Amino acid sequence: MAATLPPSPPLLTLRRAAKSFGGVRALRGVDFELQAGEVHALLGENGAGKSTLIKLITGAHRPDAGEITVANRTLTGLTPALAQQLGIACIYQQPALFPDLTVEENIGLRLESSSPWQRIDWRARRARATELLRRVGAAIAPDTEVRTLSMPEQQLVEITCAVGAGARVVVMDEPTASLTHLEQQQLFAVVRELRTGGVGVIYISHRLEEIFALADRVTVLRDGASVGTHAVGDMTETTLIKLMVGREVAQLYPPSECAAGEIVLRVHNVGCAASGVRGVSFEVRAGEIFGLAGLVGAGRTELARILFGQTPADTGQIQLNGKSIAVRSPGEAIALGLAYVPEDRRRHGVILEMPIEENMTMAIHARIFPAAWLRFGRERRLALDFIRDLAVKCAGPNAPGGSLSGGNQQKVSLARWLATKPKLLILDEPTQGVDVGAKSEIHKIIRGLAQEGLAVIMISSDLPEILGMSDRIGVMRSGTLTTVLPGGSDASVVMAAALGQPQ
Repeated sequence: MAATLPPSPPLLTLRRAAKSFGGVRALRGVDFELQAGEVHALLGENGAGKSTLIKLITGAHRPDAGEITVANRTLTGLTPALAQQLGIACIYQQPALFPDLTVEENIGLRLESSSPWQRIDWRARRARATELLRRVGAAIAPDTEVRTLSMPEQQLVEITCAVGAGARVVVMDEPTASLTHLEQQQLFAVVRELRTGGVGVIYISHRLEEIFALADRVTVLRDGASVGTHAVGDMTETTLIKLMVGREVAQLYPPSECAAGEIVLRVHNVGCAASGVRGVSFEVRAGEIFGLAGLVGAGRTELARILFGQTPADTGQIQLNGKSIAVRSPGEAIALGLAYVPEDRRRHGVILEMPIEENMTMAIHARIFPAAWLRFGRERRLALDFIRDLAVKCAGPNAPGGSLSGGNQQKVSLARWLATKPKLLILDEPTQGVDVGAKSEIHKIIRGLAQEGLAVIMISSDLPEILGMSDRIGVMRSGTLTTVLPGGSDASVVMAAALGQPQ
């Protein structure tokens, strides 16, 4: 009988890891373990402690208590340089690349160790970059400037750097937040290749379908503590959600309970040469959620910006409540009754340093402060009403926007545009990067607004969200709307339309 080999030691182990910031306990004695050749998902609501745990692993923070073991080396804390030496790499939602440099220059800066006076071997640098890009399946020319790359391509460059550095532990923090379904599948293939090569991957995502498609085990954090580590095959979406939030969550995609009303928006043959949008025609009715699906670059956000007057249409006709309109600026759009919650809430949605009440009323200053009269009491009452109605979890209306979780920031951004009392609400990636509990709440709010008669256009790269929330689905490809499908359509039908494949 062959002798049984002892199990290999874990690549990474944390024991009783604790961390506090002032009076806030971010981690409360967390245990975590990562094996070679494993994808280990890390789940939890925003504020559960995931980011703090990752910062301990990458050396950005030192634990107040507990120990970390990497490659059989037990430490009380890491530094970023030591973490890199030990083979730990982190790929964030927003890649940390130099946009004005080429791909090979970014890879070289990350991987080469040389003195300022050493001559660069450009031929060797390019050859190394080409080989590493080939290993991760990235069809990217090494001399491409990073600023011209799409988000998934930039993430592939980050993975290339990790592979080139010989990383044994790779942390992926919300890597698919801005990717379409097809691009997610491409990324998954790379992750599986890393796993096959013996790399351990810590995978953080709010999209539960990704966890079941990719992960081997899952650890759930809640309020800074671990509530369990389980084999993914032993879990269901319902049990995972309950572990994360500590309660039953209402239906993730609330059903439509009323018929659509009169046509609010009619778009006919609309285009904008500068945006690459052409010949778009569709209509949206009162009480309807019209979903916009498509791959990154298909023109969904560009169409939203046209409707809101940021890049005005140069062809076609737009009608609002039966009247032709010309939307030449966001100010005109707001006056006409259009509202737009943009994709990037940190850049365009919420001003992090500004109080919540000022964030909520920014779009209606002329209304609440007529003739420059300062009516702070009216602003405060309006903010308190939205905080109550949207269930914004905050210290109060004067708390800064940056003190909120991602889901609550999204609610504040939504409140700003609801304050304008719009006829049509455009939502661009309304639940991107928010946890499952907040996602359920935001879906409930959107459905409630539709049931009150508001016309809604919802753009999302999360295909289950588009399928679950839309009454009708418009699919965009190459800057035009190729088809409109009924809500509840099969995912394969939507993807085939996005890819231009015949049905």
